[in-house]
Amino acid sequence: MKLSTKGRYGVRAMFDLALYQGDGPIPLRSIAERQGISENYLEQLVATLRNEGLVNSVRGAHGGYLLAKKAEEITVGDIIRALEGPIALSDCVTEDIESECENNDGCVVKLIWQQVKENIDEVLDSITLEDIRQEAINAKQNGEQHGYMYHI
Repeated sequence: MKLSTKGRYGVRAMFDLALYQGDGPIPLRSIAERQGISENYLEQLVATLRNEGLVNSVRGAHGGYLLAKKAEEITVGDIIRALEGPIALSDCVTEDIESECENNDGCVVKLIWQQVKENIDEVLDSITLEDIRQEAINAKQNGEQHGYMYHI
C-alpha cells in the first residue's frame, strides 16, 4: 500500500491551514508556496476537502480557506479517507465495496488484512492536525530540524 500524492499533499495543506488558523482565511497561493505544491493541484485537493466538510472557503479580496472544524477535531485519517477513499490493503476488508472473492466467507488471509486495516485506521485516527501543529511548534521552539515545511 502506498499513499498517493493526493493524500500526502492534502495532509500538508491541512497542516498548513492548522498552523496559520489564527491569521484568517489563507489564500491557496500562500499554502502552495510554503508547502511546495502546485497551486492548480492544490485547488483540486481543496475542492474535495471542502465537499467533505473539512475546509470552508471565503470569497473576496481577503478570501481564502479555513478549517471547517477545530484542528483537534480533524484527524489524518479524515483527510486521507476524504482524498483517497477507504484505507485497506485489499477490497475484501473495505466496507464500501462488495468483494467478488469466491473465498470471502472462509478466508484466513482476510483476517490478516482486516487486522492491518484496523491498526492503520487506529493510528491515522489518533493523530489530529492539532497534534501535528503542536509538534511542529515545539520543534521550532527547541531549534530542532523538523520534516514539516513551515514558517512561523
